Amino acid sequence: MKKNVLIIGAGGVAQVVAHKCAQHNDILGDIAIASRSVDKCEQIITSVHEKNSLKVPGKLSGHALNALDIEATKALIRDTDSQIVINVGSAFINMSVLQACIETGAAYLDTAIHEDPTKICEAPPWYNNYEWQRRELCKENGITAILGVGFDPGVVNAYAALAANEYFDSIDSIDIIDVNAGSHGKYFATNFDPEINFREFTGQVWSWQNRQWTSNTMFEVKRTDDLPVVGEQTTYMTGHDEVHSLSQNLDVPNVRFWMGFGEHYINVFTVLKNLGLLSEQPVTTAEGLEVIPLKVVKAVLPDPASLAPNYTGKTCIGDIVKGKKDGQDKEVFIYNVADHKEAFNEVGSQGISYTAGVPPVAAAILVAKGEWDVGKMANVEELPPQPFLGLLNEMGLPTRIKDDTGDKALIF
Repeated sequence: MKKNVLIIGAGGVAQVVAHKCAQHNDILGDIAIASRSVDKCEQIITSVHEKNSLKVPGKLSGHALNALDIEATKALIRDTDSQIVINVGSAFINMSVLQACIETGAAYLDTAIHEDPTKICEAPPWYNNYEWQRRELCKENGITAILGVGFDPGVVNAYAALAANEYFDSIDSIDIIDVNAGSHGKYFATNFDPEINFREFTGQVWSWQNRQWTSNTMFEVKRTDDLPVVGEQTTYMTGHDEVHSLSQNLDVPNVRFWMGFGEHYINVFTVLKNLGLLSEQPVTTAEGLEVIPLKVVKAVLPDPASLAPNYTGKTCIGDIVKGKKDGQDKEVFIYNVADHKEAFNEVGSQGISYTAGVPPVAAAILVAKGEWDVGKMANVEELPPQPFLGLLNEMGLPTRIKDDTGDKALIF
């Protein structure tokens, strides 16, 4: 049994994580939040108290931390007696935080693949470039490290595992669909860290097709689907984390990721990219200042956490899975619909942050209880999906399935 959680990061997703940990602090214990800005940590703690999220009286604390500093991170893990670390900071810190967990014995959970700030869209599979290089070290030290346990990656990986285990004898394709049919009312903004958001779209779009890596460019390939609640939506094939583990861990010849974008987003993105403003490489101004264009764009765009109060509409995220069962062709759509306003009313964040922040807390509960405390590194599809999805049903992210028999809630 593990107890006491250290949350690294203090953005919109971290706020959701903190509230959900507080709602289950009878199991998870003390909650510490760490970020470069201790003020942001304190703001989250204030929000937790204002919404009376603590299930039982307990300890919340905020800490200043440079998570790239492994020794400082190890010291904070020990000082807070944290046995579970939920990393929802920048993807640039993953390997440092993971190493700190390996050296202190804490369980490690994150929601995205590590990235090198000087590189974009490295050779696939992306996990092999960083996290998977620590697999043996985790196993040797009995360290539980659960990778990509947000919604996508994360819940959609569990949907894929559920489909493989219960609904199909063989699977031909998994198409992950991510649609945000909400509106934040701003001229232009991203729903999570703009730097990470844009980095996903400026390089090659990697997909797994016919059992090999296939490269396209952003907005080159699109599809249209009639989805539950949000209706007919156009999505574009995009490179994304879960393709890089599902393609290696499940025997599926085709794994693709599709994300919805409006014409306005595409137009603004295209202008920024063509002007060179999405580059991760430094440039020197006429005044002799060295700046990274992508970081300048991030600095002038709205903080994603600031979008929450006025966000309306819903998200629809899920897996369209096709294959065979008992010799017959079969297709299912396993999905979730989340509401931006409901998320804000509960935890003070918008729906994108909510879908990303609830799952790692469900995973932390399973680690705390021992069900997912596996003593090794694992992606979500390698773990039993039922207890995870069952918890999410109770925690605000219910799973539904649509197939030839209709559309119904899945109960675990």
